[in-house]
Amino acid sequence: MGERSSRADGVAQALARACIADVLALKPGNVSVYAAGHGMVAADFVRSAQAIVGPLTAPGLGVGARILRAVEATRAAVGCNTNLGIVLACAPLCQAALEAGRGVSLRGALQRLLKRLDVADAQDAYRAIRVANPGGLGRSERYDVRGRARVSLLAAMAEAQDRDSIARQYANGYQEVFELGVPRARWALARWESEEWAAVAIYLGLLARLPDTHVARKLGLAAARRVSAEAAPLEAAFVRCHHPEELVPRLLDWDRRLKSEGINPGTTADLTVASLFVLYLQDMLDKEFGGCDGMKSTAAPSAGLRSAVS
Repeated sequence: MGERSSRADGVAQALARACIADVLALKPGNVSVYAAGHGMVAADFVRSAQAIVGPLTAPGLGVGARILRAVEATRAAVGCNTNLGIVLACAPLCQAALEAGRGVSLRGALQRLLKRLDVADAQDAYRAIRVANPGGLGRSERYDVRGRARVSLLAAMAEAQDRDSIARQYANGYQEVFELGVPRARWALARWESEEWAAVAIYLGLLARLPDTHVARKLGLAAARRVSAEAAPLEAAFVRCHHPEELVPRLLDWDRRLKSEGINPGTTADLTVASLFVLYLQDMLDKEFGGCDGMKSTAAPSAGLRSAVS
């Protein structure tokens, strides 16, 4: 294994930072330092974050191999699936950040990388998903992960994009992350100087607009839409407030209600981590190259993208 570069170390630090900020944030329905849930506690996610950083940022690996090694490391660390979505979402971002050069933005490097994903990447990713054994996986008539991969990872993700928001990021070049999640994070950081509340801003912004596909797979699309409808007024109050701590009682109350119903908007949490990770990577690359890779607007969030689930 080759020596790690300062770039790889920077990517690793950015990934760990995004994962920890996510655990510290009060995102209703998710496990955090505020409240356990779904048979897991915050410490499980901290250990999982520590486990995946090395495999996802190791030199000389393809995207599929990064995914598989990270999932295996998580299984060894905590014995359950805590972060498959994070791994799937962040593996291409790690490699794109390692490959980005002067004059090539993170998003540009990512788009080139996604087009290069091949059958070997898909085979490793399929194996990783079987190892993680996520709840609500279901079966697919084509490209089922329980079988052998016969198409590229990008093609497999494109097939699944209507039922999985992580797959949709592969298919659309991480549109929701770059155009909704990251701008909300920058706005919140400029307003409150808090990574914790930036994570909440991303989470509520995404959840209010995009029905969570993990909820939809487990409980049905109607349940996912109901959760989004409940998120909308909370997000509106969050955008208006001067001190987000004022909303903690409302957020905790909704958190308790969601968990009492077994509802975990986990895919939205995964996209929250990916959005924070992209923000940190953009700033890291800007500093390295003296360019303008990041989206620096700190204007108040607009309506943003419309729901991708009809």
